[in-house]
Amino acid sequence: MDSKRHQVYKCKHSGLTVEILTAADECTKLECCGEEMQLMTEKNADTGQEKHVPIISGDERGVKVVVSSVPHPMTEEHHIVWIEVQNGPWVNRKYLDPTGKPEAEFYVPMQDGLIVRSYCNLHGLWKG
Repeated sequence: MDSKRHQVYKCKHSGLTVEILTAADECTKLECCGEEMQLMTEKNADTGQEKHVPIISGDERGVKVVVSSVPHPMTEEHHIVWIEVQNGPWVNRKYLDPTGKPEAEFYVPMQDGLIVRSYCNLHGLWKG
């Protein structure tokens, strides 16, 4: 297993989702429910009817991240779990309520190099 910081893994049985915080080359696999957990690959192109790619806008006061130009569904069955902004060594993440909007605001100045990601409970990890 080639673990890297910020990789996300999911158990296909329980739905448990974990993120790598510290990489460990000697770790050979992550297991849950007796099976190896699946690496959630960051997707960045829209496929299907629901849009998932996070879109960032903002200025020197902060940024706003909205999941897609067409609002993503927000129901208990299908929703965006979290939105994050990575700024070098800092990570800002907001966990969303399934009854809320698929968007978040962060006190991070708009600048080059920001990475935005969102996680859909049904369709996985997306990068803007």
